Amino acid sequence: MFGRIGYSVLICLFAIISCFGQEKIGEVEIVQDTIVKAEEIDPLSPARAAFYSAVLPGLGQAYNKKYWKVPIVWLAIGTGVYFYMDNKDSYDRYQTAFKLRESGRDDEFNGEGDNPNISTDGLIRAQKTLKKNMDLSLFITLGLYGLNIIEANVDAHLDDRAFSRDLSFKPAFYIDPSSNQWVTGINLKYNF
Repeated sequence: MFGRIGYSVLICLFAIISCFGQEKIGEVEIVQDTIVKAEEIDPLSPARAAFYSAVLPGLGQAYNKKYWKVPIVWLAIGTGVYFYMDNKDSYDRYQTAFKLRESGRDDEFNGEGDNPNISTDGLIRAQKTLKKNMDLSLFITLGLYGLNIIEANVDAHLDDRAFSRDLSFKPAFYIDPSSNQWVTGINLKYNF
């Protein structure tokens, strides 16, 4: 009936009328100054936490006073270092055996006594597999080291003092009485 232009004009007209509908009732009197000075938040805290975690993994988490995270960081990075070193030692064993075999000397995988019998092709395949595992464990360890730095930085940014507890956001689940079915929604609550 109206079209787009008609609806646009109608919306603008109501917006203008509602703006003129505001009137000043009287002066507002401030009884008491209620501004509470919040505890100062150090803006360099995230950078310090990241620097400390880069110097020694877990130190940034200790700087953020999240001491329970320090053993987790050490365990994660230590596990990656362990697997890297284990794969490197095995790689070195197979590489040394391959070099000895190529020079015509005996190696530990010649099948004599308690030693397993591994062919030259098996030694080459073992070296390739262990090299891949070594590179993967190094990549994962470096990723965990970087994640340690990022986590310390983000945790310092998300300091509890920086957020108000007056705002809450929760998912809501309830049964609709008219249809007797579960309904999901979002509950946004602001206390003042």
